[in-house]
Amino acid sequence: MDENQKREEFTHYWLQAEPSVSAYVFASISGFHDAEDVVQRIAQELARRFDEYDSSRSFVAWTLWIAKSRVIDFYRTQDRARIIFSDELLSQLADTIARQADGRSHRREALDACLDELPAKSRRLLDLRYVDELSAEETARAVGSTSGSVRVLLSRVRTVLTSCIERRLAMENS
Repeated sequence: MDENQKREEFTHYWLQAEPSVSAYVFASISGFHDAEDVVQRIAQELARRFDEYDSSRSFVAWTLWIAKSRVIDFYRTQDRARIIFSDELLSQLADTIARQADGRSHRREALDACLDELPAKSRRLLDLRYVDELSAEETARAVGSTSGSVRVLLSRVRTVLTSCIERRLAMENS
């Protein structure tokens, strides 16, 4: 794999993991700017160490393992008067966030599969409303319908998607 491919792969993984890493760091460090700096340092370290990542494991779990170390380092370099979380608490927080991220990724995969199953007309309505961010009135004009009809159809499509996602997740868990 060449450097551009590695960089693209890392960027893909990082974009998925960053919300979990940020949640962990911002929950662990009270100062906004301090937390922001730590997240940046984590991203830089992950990019540097990306060759060490074992793709058979969760990328989020790996990033949170590194994040935990950086948060501990942050507190070791700070004034001792600050509140310091125990290593155990930081580990529990990282584990909880990793589990939630895994759940979100399963939910996202289910959503993608369910979207693929939708009829073209329903998918177009969703795209116009949520991707193109058109209002119900603008969406109605685009499809030659009324805004009331578009609202009803969108409500039905969301209900179908919700049921589909729940069914897929239930099948995964059984």
